[in-house]
Amino acid sequence: MTKALIGLEIHAELMTQTKMFCGCKNEFGATPNTNVCPVCLGHPGTLPRINKGAVEKAVLAGLAMNCQIRKECQMDRKKYFYPDLTKGFQISQNEEPLCYEGYIEIQGEEGAKKVRIERIHIEEDTGKSNHTEDGSTWMDYNRAGVPLIEIVTYPDMSSGKEARLFLENLKERLKYIGVSDVKMEEGSMRCDVNFNLIGEERKTAITEIKNLNSFRAVEKAIDFERERHGEILNQGNSGRKETRRWDDGIGETVHMRYKETAADYRLSVEGDLPRIHLSEEFIEDIRKKLPEMPHEKKIRLMEQYGISEYDANIISAGKTLSDLFEETVNYHKDASKVCDWLLVDVLRLKNEAEIELSQLKFGAKELGALITLVQSGKINQKTGKKVLRIMFEDGKTPEKIVEEQGLGQISDASALVEVVEAVLKDNAQSVEDYHNGKDRAIGYLMGECMKRTRGKGNPQLFNSMLLERLKKN
Repeated sequence: MTKALIGLEIHAELMTQTKMFCGCKNEFGATPNTNVCPVCLGHPGTLPRINKGAVEKAVLAGLAMNCQIRKECQMDRKKYFYPDLTKGFQISQNEEPLCYEGYIEIQGEEGAKKVRIERIHIEEDTGKSNHTEDGSTWMDYNRAGVPLIEIVTYPDMSSGKEARLFLENLKERLKYIGVSDVKMEEGSMRCDVNFNLIGEERKTAITEIKNLNSFRAVEKAIDFERERHGEILNQGNSGRKETRRWDDGIGETVHMRYKETAADYRLSVEGDLPRIHLSEEFIEDIRKKLPEMPHEKKIRLMEQYGISEYDANIISAGKTLSDLFEETVNYHKDASKVCDWLLVDVLRLKNEAEIELSQLKFGAKELGALITLVQSGKINQKTGKKVLRIMFEDGKTPEKIVEEQGLGQISDASALVEVVEAVLKDNAQSVEDYHNGKDRAIGYLMGECMKRTRGKGNPQLFNSMLLERLKKN
C-alpha cells in the first residue's frame, strides 16, 4: 500500500496597473523592453518603492483562501544569478510571508477535503528568455518587476485528479476576486509540483516537476511520477531528490538536475524597503471587498432559483458561467431551462471550439431570447439547437436567424393535417406495426412528418394528431 504526497507551488501575477517596485506598466504583449526603467532593470543607485495595490490584492487573495494575515512583515533579498534577473537578486519574502495557514476545500476522490495553504507571499517576477531557432537567446525585461504572489500548499493532495481540482478551484477564486487573470498561456499563472511516494518500508525522495503549462499537464505529470516512483520503491530504493520537467510531446517527465542540498540563496533583509505594517482597519476594509465565494453562491443559487445541487455546483464553480446564468434568467425566468441550455448545449459548443465563455459571440439577452422562442413554440427544440450553433458561429440574434432562414415552427393544425394524412397513407406497414404493439412505429411516423415539413412542424402537435388518427383506424 503506497500513499502519494503532493504539494504545489503556484505563482500568480497580480492585475495591477504598474509593477511591484516602480511605475512601469504591468502589461502583457507590449513590444519587448519598452515597459522598463532603471528601477526594474536594476541600475545601481535606484531605490524600490512598494506598490500598495499589490499588497491589497495579495491580502485579498489570502482572505479568499482562509489565511491568517500578518500585520507586520519584511521583504527579503533572494540572491541568485541568472540572465532574467537583472539585479542579481529577487525581492521576495522568506521568514515572514504576508499570508499563512489557510485552506481551500475541494471535492476529492473520497468526498470533501481541505487542502491546506502553508503560505502566500509577495515578490517580483523576473524577465523572460526568448530562445530563437539559431540558438540565440534574447531577453525581454517587460515582465521583470511585475507583482506576484506565490501560493505554497502542504502536501495534502494524493492524486493528479485532486491536484487538478485544487488548481481549478484556486484559479476560479483568483478570477472571482479580481486578483489575477490566471492565464497560463500568457504565463500569468505558473505551477510547480513536489511529489513523493510513501511505501510500507520507505519513501521516495521528493521530485520537483517544472514546465507545467496546463492543468491537464499537471495531472498527467503526477500520474506519470506515481508510476515512476512506484517502480523505484519496488526496486527497494528511495531514489534521489531531483528536478524534472514535463515533456508534453512524449508524455513523460524528463530529468533536469539533482538537488543534493537546498539552494543557497544567501537570503537577507531587503534594506531598501521599510517593514510593512498593516492595521486591522486596513485588513477589514479589504475583507469587505470579498465577493460571494463559490460555496456561498452554490447555496444561494439552489435557494433562489430552485436548481439542483449538481447544476449549482457546476454553475457556481466559475464566475463567468454564474454571471451568464443569472443574467440569462433575467431574460427567461425558467431557471431550469436556462440550466439545460447553458450546461449542455452552450458548454458543449464552447468545449468543442476550445474557447473561454468570455469569447462567446452572443450574450445573456440572446440566449434568453432563444430559449423563449423554443418554450413559446415558435421554433422546436431541434431547430433551437441549430439556431444556437449559428449564434455561436456568427453572433446573429436568434430572431434574425429564424427570420432569414425561415425556421419558424408550424403550429397551425390545419396546415399539418394534410401531412399527417399523407404519411399515414404512404406508410401502411408502420400503421400495422403500431396496431401490433410496436410502439416505436410512432417514432418513425413522427420522423416522416418532420421530414416533410423540413423540421418546422410542431412535434407535439404531430404526435397528438398521429395518435388520434391511429386510434380511430
